[in-house]
Amino acid sequence: MGANIKVTIWNEHRHELSNEKVAAIYPNGIHTAIAEGLEGASSVKFALLDDPQHGLTDEVLNDTDVLIWWGHMAHHEVQDEIVEKVYNRVIKGMGLIVLHSGHFSKIFKKLMGTSCDLKWREADDKERLWVVNPAHPIVEGIGPYFELPKEEMYGEHFDIPAPDELVLISWFEGGEVFRSGCIYNRGAGKVFYFRPGHETYPTYYDANVRKVISNAVKWAAPVNRELPVYGNSKPLETISEK
Repeated sequence: MGANIKVTIWNEHRHELSNEKVAAIYPNGIHTAIAEGLEGASSVKFALLDDPQHGLTDEVLNDTDVLIWWGHMAHHEVQDEIVEKVYNRVIKGMGLIVLHSGHFSKIFKKLMGTSCDLKWREADDKERLWVVNPAHPIVEGIGPYFELPKEEMYGEHFDIPAPDELVLISWFEGGEVFRSGCIYNRGAGKVFYFRPGHETYPTYYDANVRKVISNAVKWAAPVNRELPVYGNSKPLETISEK
């Protein structure tokens, strides 16, 4: 990971406080496990749902290159005003990585413009994630596929716009498949949706999952250039009279 990428990890941090099974797997929170897997990050901050402004103050957002988002049971509690601020930062170049059940977050649905609904099942399915875009930097260092012994199943149809690029697809033991690594460009910002990460499984300790997230952070970091200027524009050349 580049030395100057500033990462903020947003987490509801509710399951860890209310569910003993989740607390045993992630005693310091899902956000901490994700942070421990980031390779070489120069700056990692945490923002939690119950923090003032959900931890996403103007100061934090303006100092964030890439925002990682994990949410599940309290999407409705995220204030629309904060969603709008995150949206505007993405459009202006901040990278956004949406994990697992974050597919139903307000920010992801706003960026997608669809319901983002899907099929699901909690039955300890084995998940096999296939790399379908082997030249993409998000899967650098990943083999043809990797497996998670137990995960929550997500199945098609996944109600999202067709991804600009598809990097990973999943097969589940029950027979379903799912678009698990989806790339979108929104304004000057880059968005990556990555499926694995149900809270009752130790998914964020998996080396391949950590590698994909680390690669995605590097990929999603803002490009150092001026933002486009919109609106009325003067001609670059003299327009001859007709």
